Amino acid sequence: MLKDAVTFTLKKTDPRTKARRGTLHTPHGDVETPVFMPVGTQATVKAIKPDDVARLGDEGCGLILSNTYHLYLRPGHELVKKAGGLHRFMNWNGAILTDSGGFQVFSLGPLRKISEEGVKFQSYIDGSTHFFTPEKSIEVQEALGADIIMAFDECVQLPAEYRYVKESVERTTRWLKRCKEAHKTVETQSLFGIMQGGTYDDLRRLSAEQIVELDLPGYAVGGLSVGESKEDMYRVLDNCVDYLPAGKPRYLMGVGTPDCLFEGVERGIDMFDCVIPTRNARNGSVFTSRGPLSIKRSEFFDDFTPLDPDCDCTVCRNYSRAYLRHLFKSNEILAAMLLTEHNLHFLVRTMEKIRKAIEEDRFPELKKEFFDAYYHSGTTARV
Repeated sequence: MLKDAVTFTLKKTDPRTKARRGTLHTPHGDVETPVFMPVGTQATVKAIKPDDVARLGDEGCGLILSNTYHLYLRPGHELVKKAGGLHRFMNWNGAILTDSGGFQVFSLGPLRKISEEGVKFQSYIDGSTHFFTPEKSIEVQEALGADIIMAFDECVQLPAEYRYVKESVERTTRWLKRCKEAHKTVETQSLFGIMQGGTYDDLRRLSAEQIVELDLPGYAVGGLSVGESKEDMYRVLDNCVDYLPAGKPRYLMGVGTPDCLFEGVERGIDMFDCVIPTRNARNGSVFTSRGPLSIKRSEFFDDFTPLDPDCDCTVCRNYSRAYLRHLFKSNEILAAMLLTEHNLHFLVRTMEKIRKAIEEDRFPELKKEFFDAYYHSGTTARV
């Protein structure tokens, strides 16, 4: 039997919650979990250099996400393969996870058509027509060379009718089997399956039972943060995480605000990704320990304090709110760079604190301290 490229060591579970502490072993280094993955959609985490991403937090960031759909359309997976794979192409020495393209394809709405064979869609770049199958997604991801590759699934926009979600779950399972059959680079890349099922608990259980039968190296919870409320997402997670094997990593796709990270970890999630920290930064919004803050607000015109007095990132140590507001209002590229670095540092550092708290059996206390400051700190940080 071939050895999986990516394995997982579960080191500790919090005695009062489902929070877990582990290590993800990849061909490009170990990654401590729970972990937040910065999103590098098109072979770059926007507005920050790869070596600066690697230095985020105190322990560094060792895992990022790139996207199959976007890289397939431009510059093309064959070019990336010719360059030596994503790691060499983008000069990233850490681990990489590639999304299968399923979410992007299904978010195209009327520009795509689903069949049992796959999905026909139009390029958002030039309108050209393409056809993605499970086999094609695996082909592209193998060419890209990521450490972790995701199964091609159908991500249903919520709310959705029970009948359609059930059909989607069954189609996703059939597609996963085809992905596994097509996947040949087992010793260098690991395939993760994706649980679907919308907000229906019985369909989440059905999906989990079907994908776990395939004994994959890891599993993702997909189809959340796609239109439902946070309360509904947490309710779904309360149960569906337990349907996945304890000895395998659990990945909650597309979720990454500070509150959701704590709530996800509390429910047993090990891996997260989200575009929000980089996207918000480019729009002048940052995370702070005292709540979100919009650097665009007029009261920061002559505010010479740091973005977050409790943050130890290079941005907070060296630049004031007044200067960052000036850069943003002047449309300077440096504004996006500095705000992005701060937001990513904030999340990576938060995950470091969470990991330490789990080790020390004080995760619930850390969560309470964080939420008390984040939501109840008065007017220090303003959106």
